[in-house]
Amino acid sequence: MSTEAMRDASVVVARDAKGLVALLSADFPNHGGEFLFLPGGRFEPGEDPLQCASRELREEAGVTAEVWRPLGAYAITLGSPARVHLFEARGLTLGAQELTETEQDFKLMWWPMDAAMQAVHQGRFLLPAGPLALLLAIHAAPEGQAVTS
Repeated sequence: MSTEAMRDASVVVARDAKGLVALLSADFPNHGGEFLFLPGGRFEPGEDPLQCASRELREEAGVTAEVWRPLGAYAITLGSPARVHLFEARGLTLGAQELTETEQDFKLMWWPMDAAMQAVHQGRFLLPAGPLALLLAIHAAPEGQAVTS
């Protein structure tokens, strides 16, 4: 198994003051077209889950957050020890996306949570971590342990 496949990842549900969720879309021809996903990606060397989440949110969505709430961590696949760490981010500041060469076609959109969940039911998300993070963000207790950055 490659080192890439064994690295942990973080995925972020970023919600603005109006409750809108940052969603990304891109075309994935090998998977049948355009899909939605949440900001996120694999750890860089030396990063912890929150550092990875913060970096990915800044790079992919151009967003920084003041308040972070962990939503859980789950195995990526049965064949790897890697985990995906899920977060909710609030207290957002918007900026410019910092997309890598392979991310140039990522389109940032802000959707109401109910529309994002409707897209989940329609099978419009490519990876399972996004829908899981959205569900956990909706159902997490409001007094859940938040971390201020």
